[in-house]
Amino acid sequence: MCIFCDIISGKIPCYKIYEDDDVFAFLDNAKDVDGHTLVVPKKHYENILDCDDEILGKVMSAVKKISNHYIKDCGFDGINIHNANNACAGQSVFHLHIHILPRTNDNPANFVPNRTAKFELEDMHKRLTIEE
Repeated sequence: MCIFCDIISGKIPCYKIYEDDDVFAFLDNAKDVDGHTLVVPKKHYENILDCDDEILGKVMSAVKKISNHYIKDCGFDGINIHNANNACAGQSVFHLHIHILPRTNDNPANFVPNRTAKFELEDMHKRLTIEE
């Protein structure tokens, strides 16, 4: 099993932000940017290149839902979305995942992790979790 499969199954604890039947989203523990969220399919796919089109659509719908929530409800001004496919592109965990990097006007886009997180993961979890 991969680390994301272990997180989805509950073997490894995480700060879950969102879950539905096919998608799971949680805070990245790197704490590089406040609210850095990973959105993954529950079923293991290596990346978008081998992912079923229907599931990929559900992942992207969840990315959109979470991103809108962060901007409309959580005080962020924008978001970056990032995805890497295969090692040469920078993929380091081989389970499809989409990064959501919330941004504020005082912390604009920087695709290099810049360790600007100000808040603890517990605080971000309380602020960002989508309750359904």
